[in-house]
Amino acid sequence: MDNLKKLWGLAIAAALTSVMLVDPALAQEEAPPSTSPEEAYFVFNTLLFLIGGFLVMWMAAGFAMLEAGLVRSKNVAMQCTKNIALFSIAGLMYWLVGYNLMYDGVDGGYLGSFTWFAHPEHGAEDLTYAAGTSDWFFQMVFCATTASIVSGTVAERIKLWPFLIFVAILTGFIYPIQASWQWGGGWLSEAGFSDFAGSTLVHSTGGWAALVGAIILGARSGKYGPDGQINAIPGSSLPLATLGTFILWLGWFGFNGGSQLALGTLGDASDVSRIFANTNIAAAAGCVVAMVLTQVIYKKVDLTMALNGALAGLVSITAEPLTPTFASAALIGGAGGIIVVLTVPLLDRLHIDDVVGAIPVHLFAGIWGTMAVPLTNGDTNFAAQFIGVASIGAFVVVASLLFWLILRFTIGIRASAEEEMEGLDRSELGLEAYPEFGRGSQTI
Repeated sequence: MDNLKKLWGLAIAAALTSVMLVDPALAQEEAPPSTSPEEAYFVFNTLLFLIGGFLVMWMAAGFAMLEAGLVRSKNVAMQCTKNIALFSIAGLMYWLVGYNLMYDGVDGGYLGSFTWFAHPEHGAEDLTYAAGTSDWFFQMVFCATTASIVSGTVAERIKLWPFLIFVAILTGFIYPIQASWQWGGGWLSEAGFSDFAGSTLVHSTGGWAALVGAIILGARSGKYGPDGQINAIPGSSLPLATLGTFILWLGWFGFNGGSQLALGTLGDASDVSRIFANTNIAAAAGCVVAMVLTQVIYKKVDLTMALNGALAGLVSITAEPLTPTFASAALIGGAGGIIVVLTVPLLDRLHIDDVVGAIPVHLFAGIWGTMAVPLTNGDTNFAAQFIGVASIGAFVVVASLLFWLILRFTIGIRASAEEEMEGLDRSELGLEAYPEFGRGSQTI
């Protein structure tokens, strides 16, 4: 019996061995396909673009909530409509003309090509495909951010469609042309100008366009009295404004961290971490400094100043979030908080009505952050930074002035006094954001 069992065991072993020889796949699992170091590097870089991109896209929600909280309730739906519309228009315009105008064949010049972006056919070996599409997505959300800055400044008195036409011009042409001078390899990049994530290219550009629009549009009715008095116009919801600020703060990690543009090495991963930390330090310093300064000047802490102080700290560090130490990041962000507290009343004295404080936050703090780059980055200098700030400012002001004036003298840009008094929710959209608390509550 034992011999019979041994014979059966030998027969089974022989049979299994013969099957394995015929089909080696049964002897061991098929080895997974190997990934080259270049492909792994590429995958991580693309992942950074995509994660950073959707974080920056989430900033669109932050702008919408910040603006919704800082306008009166009769204009909240209008601000929400403007924000979702401008993001959509930016996405289309950046595909149709913006991306290639910014990147295609700039070669040390002033603009790229007037063609639309089309991702190429791809295969497993084509490493340029994901770079193109992921980079397009990441750069597109930056473009939309520029338009969001304008929206809050001109709120509560601008008509919907003229504003959206200007957004199409800004995102399709004005923003990509000036950004090509630096990020597209244009003349400013060769002149030594440095703007890591866009204190000037994104934030000051939006700020200049907003400033010109606010001047041409004029102030809201009742904001400034005939004898020079300044009348405060409180917003509808400070909790919404606070939520919007936190969303923007979160999205900024994608804004600055993603601008490293690489995550395939230990050095890149360390740099992204450093950028995150410096970004957070600057925002915190901007908020605290704004709170302390308003307490000293006005004897009370102003929440809106605290919110804008944090945002100004974020804008200030955006031009160079990698090279500063923690202490330097705090000083740069804290200076942004000072800028907000001092320039918000300055605009009021000039009778420039900026509903959400976007001009102090994005324009003035953006200029400061760009000019501060040589303090921590020895590869640039103050002369190159000034040339970049001045040239981009001049271009955006002239282009914005031209298109704002064309809109004003053709289709008009400002709502009538009656429409403004009624609220743009009803006059432009025919609805209310809070019907239970407005006139709609009288209807059962």
